[in-house]
Amino acid sequence: MHRNPYRPRRELATHTVTNQPPPLSDYNAFETDTALAAALKRQGGDWGAERAQAYGAIAGSELLDLGFTANENPPTLHGFDRYGARIDEVEFHPAYHRAMQLAKEHGLHSLTWSAERPGAQVVRSALYYLHNQFEAGTACPITMTHAAAPVFARFPEPGRRWLDNILAEAYDPRVLPPADKTGLTVGMGMTEKQGGSDVRSNTTLATPTDRAGVFTLRGHKWFFSAPMCDLFLILARDGDGLSCFVLPRWTEAGERNAIDILRLKNKLGDRSNASSEVEFRDAEAYRIGEPGRGVATIIEMVSQTRLDCMLGSAGLMRQAVVQAIHHARHRQAFGQRLADAPLMQEVLADLALESEAAIAYAMRLARAFEGATEHDTHLARIATPVGKYLICKAAPGMVNEAQECLGGGGYVEESMLPRLYRQAPLNSIWEGSGNVQCLDLLRALAKSPDSIAALKTELDTAAGRHPAFDAHCEALHTRLAESDPGPAGARIMAGDIARALQAAILLTGDAPWVGEAFCAARLARRRPDVYGTAGLGEAAAPLIERAAVI
Repeated sequence: MHRNPYRPRRELATHTVTNQPPPLSDYNAFETDTALAAALKRQGGDWGAERAQAYGAIAGSELLDLGFTANENPPTLHGFDRYGARIDEVEFHPAYHRAMQLAKEHGLHSLTWSAERPGAQVVRSALYYLHNQFEAGTACPITMTHAAAPVFARFPEPGRRWLDNILAEAYDPRVLPPADKTGLTVGMGMTEKQGGSDVRSNTTLATPTDRAGVFTLRGHKWFFSAPMCDLFLILARDGDGLSCFVLPRWTEAGERNAIDILRLKNKLGDRSNASSEVEFRDAEAYRIGEPGRGVATIIEMVSQTRLDCMLGSAGLMRQAVVQAIHHARHRQAFGQRLADAPLMQEVLADLALESEAAIAYAMRLARAFEGATEHDTHLARIATPVGKYLICKAAPGMVNEAQECLGGGGYVEESMLPRLYRQAPLNSIWEGSGNVQCLDLLRALAKSPDSIAALKTELDTAAGRHPAFDAHCEALHTRLAESDPGPAGARIMAGDIARALQAAILLTGDAPWVGEAFCAARLARRRPDVYGTAGLGEAAAPLIERAAVI
């Protein structure tokens, strides 16, 4: 039981339980999130406010409970049936299945592609952000299914045979061939033991069969995400180089495909979800995309998952702030409310500022991903790697600071914060670590001058609104024009670009005073990289109020 038990006994044998915050449950996670509502409206998704409101009510109640239960009951691998025949099935707790059902029925995997109206990706991003605050493990297969859909749509042979069921707002966990199911999920397998992110070192071999477009795969994958999915996008070598393949769990003849799940990963976090190591023993697969262009085929999927990494980290940060503020506003210490103590106010406000900057950035990028203008398309090229670098790296430290606000209570499992803390490092690793993002930034700077121009245009929208912002941008533009940062300086450049974009978005948003506080805290002066040292002063209390739930 993790929600509010009915009338617990507070008069105990030796003491009375007092000065404890009430349980934070049964609240609408959208209605109480001022920054999210503002970003949704600003980025063209106001038509989806009712959807977000409905999912916010689910997230702050049922999904909150499901998240605890699903993570306390991790999946189990069953390699064989009782007679010794291979089945390679992963068993999940019903709470996991219910969380997946909620996500799919509300279109978290499909709305971007099925709504067919401006702002669709923005609305979907808001829903995904809400989901991640309470159950992040199910976000993995939801992300991959969402990100894979454009690949299946772009290459109708063989993609179209599965696309309708990929986009269907139905969750079907049964272990059956795709044609017999009402809804499908998609996983992926890119990395191998010898190369990791260097996928060009992959050795998995694809051999053509006597059927056009059909191959057999032989090899392994070191991280095979969500092995319970129905289809997987795989990188393997054929006669043309590294190509992309669709690998179903079932063969065309209706037999279980030769995908041997060797083990499930024993992970730091993401406990509700399954990641695995697998071997392919002449598994049946279908080439999708141009031969020898596997990385190019799958790159749009990678970009989409990187946006979701930002949204996921922003969701974890939001929930950590909510928990910290709720505790501090209902806890007395040293003769006053914790939330009224000047030092605690500085910490909470600093956390709230970082949280709002993260979701404002991610939602702006979601609009850019829709590609309504050339400017947005070029901006996304440079904003994606630097955003993933900064936002995903910010999450672990921020969640830990929120734990400190609760003290020892933030370190025990009855609190949500230990789970958030274990989850927080994942997004900075998944789909390319910080160094990989910085190398991608260098490629964009070298090969995409239009992206640099788009960055300058975006920053110019906030010119003149804060002296620290203007000084930061002037120095940034000079460095971009005069020098190549090189690999050693790429992290500094990535961080400076991301901070400039966050500041511009906040300065031109619904509450410019938040942007002014951000510029003073993040751009105006060098300070220790520790929350609570920004000197927010009079802005502290309003920032806390803006971020608070109850």
